[in-house]
Amino acid sequence: MASVAAPDLRENKMGVMPVGKLLLNMALPLAISMLVQAFYNVVDSFYVSRISESAVTALGMAFPVQNLMIGCATGVGVGMNALLSKSLGEGNRKRANQAAGNGLFLSICFVLVFMVFGFVGARPFYRMQSQVAETIENGTAYISICSIFSLGIFVEIIGERLLQGSGRTVYTLFTQGLGAVLNIILDPVFIFGYAPLGIAPMGIAGAAVATVVGQWVAAIMALIFNFTCNPDVQLRLKYMLPRKEIVQKIFAVGIPSIVMMAIGSVMNFGMNQIFLSFKDYGETAAGVFGIYFKLQSFVLMPLFGINNASISIIAFNYGARQPKRITKTLKLAVGTAMTIMLVGLTVFQLFPDQLLGIFQPSETFMALGRSALRIVSIHFPIAAVGIALGASFQALGNGIYSTITSLCRQLIALLPVAFLLSLTGNVHVVWWAFPVAEVVSLIVTLILFARIYKQKIKPLMEA
Repeated sequence: MASVAAPDLRENKMGVMPVGKLLLNMALPLAISMLVQAFYNVVDSFYVSRISESAVTALGMAFPVQNLMIGCATGVGVGMNALLSKSLGEGNRKRANQAAGNGLFLSICFVLVFMVFGFVGARPFYRMQSQVAETIENGTAYISICSIFSLGIFVEIIGERLLQGSGRTVYTLFTQGLGAVLNIILDPVFIFGYAPLGIAPMGIAGAAVATVVGQWVAAIMALIFNFTCNPDVQLRLKYMLPRKEIVQKIFAVGIPSIVMMAIGSVMNFGMNQIFLSFKDYGETAAGVFGIYFKLQSFVLMPLFGINNASISIIAFNYGARQPKRITKTLKLAVGTAMTIMLVGLTVFQLFPDQLLGIFQPSETFMALGRSALRIVSIHFPIAAVGIALGASFQALGNGIYSTITSLCRQLIALLPVAFLLSLTGNVHVVWWAFPVAEVVSLIVTLILFARIYKQKIKPLMEA
């Protein structure tokens, strides 16, 4: 069966299109769709800021759970994607279909876990972070809805990864774009109510409803595109039957990715606790931290679009044994990532007041936010190199390397440094922990990249 399919698969654009054009062709739709995602995340905060500063803080505190949710979906998607792209590069269509089916099965398992959390864990989660009743009530309402109805985000991400893994990233522009636009339109409707349709004001819970509706619509679109426009992958119930070999291969790459996102959630939770330790303006500082993450997504999302495209291209060409295309992809990815991050650095340095002004900040919020944006953005160019090179770790099946670099960036370096800086009693100093941690992570990334290059890429060149 594989030998019959191989001629068609060799014509896949990931193996024949010029690398520069290919990276642009695959990364641009991803980058645009992720930018739209970043935009609607900011729109959420924009409307929620009209409710109260406490609501903004509650939304920021929801990030660890939402990040973990997306991380589990993305982890399964990345593991499935790497196996699927490699299988297509080798001409093994059956294994590609099994990768897709098992990816969907694993996603449903994670959805059940988050549904349970939504019913019984949301309120205890907020009580661990805040003593303010309004923050607890707002946060519980928001994260419960997002967790209980998380099937939408899982199916959306898996469906988009299937399109990406076969080189059809342009369709993800429509899925993510439609979901984001719906969210933006529905946010004010559900948050503030719309009398002509009999919709009562729902407050921050309305933001969650708008988010979930957007995710479910995007998920349906992703499935439609896979069934109608993706002949390289067949979604059939028989391929969803879990197979030990396939699950192990997906998790070999996917678990490190999940762990990386989980690390991000732990980091976010830990940083919130550090900021909340400042008695006079702890909740405001935590709110600024949440807003910073929303704003930085405008810089990081395009970078992740390049990263995701690079993973597919590198994995495909590793399976097809084309090392020159692998190295050229990495060089272009690093250069493009650096350009994006330098633009982000410039904007954050020159226009912090304009960025923060979107959220109707108090004077204290503005003062804390201005300092945060200018200090943290210093690490953007450093992160560009580390993230771009890190694509090779997952694409070549060494996802554990990504885990190591993420641990260095977000736990081993960041939290201890942030805690020590908080002992000065000056909240502005705490933000310097981010550039310090990024330098540590880059050093580790360069060491590990040298190893994987020697072990996997160089032998292909010498063959």
